[in-house]
Amino acid sequence: MDALTLLLNRRSLPKMVAPAPEGEALEAIFRAGLRAPDHAGLAPWRFIVSQGEGLQKLADILVEAANSEGADDAAIEKAGSAPFRAPMVITVVAKVAEHDKVPVIEQYLSAGCAVQAMQLAAIAQGYAGFWRTGKWAYHPVVRQALGVGGDNMIVGFLYLGTPGCRDAKPPVRDLTQFVEYL
Repeated sequence: MDALTLLLNRRSLPKMVAPAPEGEALEAIFRAGLRAPDHAGLAPWRFIVSQGEGLQKLADILVEAANSEGADDAAIEKAGSAPFRAPMVITVVAKVAEHDKVPVIEQYLSAGCAVQAMQLAAIAQGYAGFWRTGKWAYHPVVRQALGVGGDNMIVGFLYLGTPGCRDAKPPVRDLTQFVEYL
């Protein structure tokens, strides 16, 4: 698949099955993430992989977070099942540093670009993926359990696997609604 076709047709698939990427395919996904724009070479990224037993560990963290806020049984069950939407979840963390020329927002954006690059690398290799944040990305219990402190931030959970459903055609949007010329 050529790059422009990939970019113009990228979709997030809500249902994924095994296998998840592994070996060279997974390494290529990480390497793509490491090619995200990176002002001053700060490398403001950290990737936490959950698969196999790690999915249950992530589920336990989300359940603990839901319980900590007094969620009802349905919300707790939903939190506990969330990681199992795919055979692999990569939590992408913006690992920020004070820098006189690189504001923190640029470091967050760089980590976001890493997620997008990783998703595209997965799709280019025949896998599927979707990027999700949601309230758990910002929850103090989740942050603490994953060692995300200070100004560091979870910028997304990247779910990866093999397509488990048909890909829908991407929406066609009217460019005049989004593009202006100065």
